[in-house]
Amino acid sequence: MSSTTDVDVAVRALSACIRIPTVSDRDPAREDRAAFGALLDELRAQFPRLHEACEVDRIAGDALLVRWPGTTDEAPVVLMAHLDVVPVDDATAWTHPPFSGAVEDGFVWGRGALDCKGSLVATCAAVESLLEDGFTPRRDVWLSFGCNEEVSGHAAKDAVAVLRGRGVEPWFVMDEGGAIVRGALPGVDDPMAVIGVSEKGTVDVRLTARGDGGHASAPKRMGATARIARAVLRLERHPFPARLPDPTVTMLERLGGHARMPLGWVFAHARALRPVLTHVFTRLGHETAAMTRTTVAVTQLSGSPGANVLAATATAHVNMRVMVGETVDGALERIRRVVKDPRIEVALVSGDEPSPVSPTDDAAYELISDTLADVFPGTIPVPYVMMAATDSRHFHRVWPRVYRFTPIRMTEAQRGAIHGVDERIGVDDLRDAVSWYRRLIERL
Repeated sequence: MSSTTDVDVAVRALSACIRIPTVSDRDPAREDRAAFGALLDELRAQFPRLHEACEVDRIAGDALLVRWPGTTDEAPVVLMAHLDVVPVDDATAWTHPPFSGAVEDGFVWGRGALDCKGSLVATCAAVESLLEDGFTPRRDVWLSFGCNEEVSGHAAKDAVAVLRGRGVEPWFVMDEGGAIVRGALPGVDDPMAVIGVSEKGTVDVRLTARGDGGHASAPKRMGATARIARAVLRLERHPFPARLPDPTVTMLERLGGHARMPLGWVFAHARALRPVLTHVFTRLGHETAAMTRTTVAVTQLSGSPGANVLAATATAHVNMRVMVGETVDGALERIRRVVKDPRIEVALVSGDEPSPVSPTDDAAYELISDTLADVFPGTIPVPYVMMAATDSRHFHRVWPRVYRFTPIRMTEAQRGAIHGVDERIGVDDLRDAVSWYRRLIERL
């Protein structure tokens, strides 16, 4: 287990890393690349043993790929995190400035505390403390720290290419993902460690309607903005069909022995009750509803450049998360059918297929579960499908065992703060995350 000194090192390091605003952007010209260089320098200063004992390569501009050599030729593991963060919309809404790295009230505050500098620092602190103890892992441990995860950049793809070029075949890959949560499902009082064994596909679609434009004093019916508005409403009123994928059914079955009756019985028989549970999940709330279907979210709208000008062109940006077992092409075709307007162009901006499903009945998943029992006793490990996208999807296209888990306790409020306001991680939770990564490496 990590010592008080390890905790102090991790808190200090995380605070320092948060203060460096490594905000990524789809337009490279709008990024502060000096900030990424500063973060790499900070990591070197905070974790000198790691940088001395390991082979540290800078790839894809500002990403890191690190090899900690083991004592055997057994298949290595890859531990992942990312260096970049999303921008802040309104800094005045935060309790502490978003790039302050303030340590107050038992928390480290700031953008990236949970997504994903907390796990980045916890991983590095675990390696640093093990090196201080003179420990050498049995297997090679690779650390892959991407620099453009938040904008679906190429750093993770480059890391995969480098590893394949060196003949590396990982036993398993571990990236950010599910956390340790309470109250996520009714009837389950114990904390759950939700381990992502797959993730939904990500699709971005642009809807474009064109009209005549002109002066707003003499509008025509069903102009460009009206067509876009009608399309948006049709998408809202006709969600994708709901179903529970196999990983979600397995999750419920494993919770059967831990949930209060009668839900314990219901969960234990989830496979037979799949249609009923699908119907229930769609009505429990937006998070559980998202577990049952491909989701559609209209995130951006644009129209006329002037308040008294009719739009000649109106657009809507649609972000979709494609359910495991479905495809990007199928999702795009359904959008066209639902919009049902030949005068609206439906264009694919980008698309990533859903990931495969990693096994939950072999030694890799068992190791993750056993490590949880060591560091977080009483926590129930369960598989689930990640609804957000991670860099690990690029690894999962090549290697079969990819798990998405952040060993950090997160309340509902903290989960809501990711990409939002007042992102923060508990000091004690950071301590336990260091312990978890340390114990995982010890058990390899």
